[in-house]
This record gives sequence, structure tokens and C-alpha cells, in this order.
Amino acid sequence: MFDEQPTLKLLFDQLGLASDDASIDHFVETHQLPKDLMMHEENFWTDSQREFLRSHWQKDDNWSLVIDNLNELMSQDQQKNSH
Repeated sequence: MFDEQPTLKLLFDQLGLASDDASIDHFVETHQLPKDLMMHEENFWTDSQREFLRSHWQKDDNWSLVIDNLNELMSQDQQKNSH
């Protein structure tokens, strides 16, 4: 089983994405979410990535905190525009 505490880097590893700091920053900058779309509904995810995000977020398990963090990072444009 997975015993290590999930982190943003490990989430990117799980999703099969480059997980160094520069790659994570670039991903977040280039994948900002539209206002009315949930993160796992975005069309840039593969089916398996989407299912991983959706299922762990719904389970509210250890991954859900990291997924929420990524969602917040990917919603920065929304937050800027609402102020």
C-alpha cells in the first residue's frame, strides 16, 4: 500500500507528469481552470488521471488535500479576477 504522505510532487508522479518544481509551476501557469468547471472535468486530463483525481477527491482521503491544493493553484486566475 501507499504509506508516504502525499505531496504535490507525488501527485504529479501519480498522474504521470513531470514533477520537478519548474514543471509543476509551468503546468499550473498553463492550465488555469475556467470558473464553472471542476478540475477533474478539464479535457486535458487522460481518463485515468481524471478518475484518479475524482475518486480520491470524493473519498476525502490523504490525496484529497493535495488535490484541493492543486485545484486552488489552478484557480489563481479566478481569484485574481474576483478581487
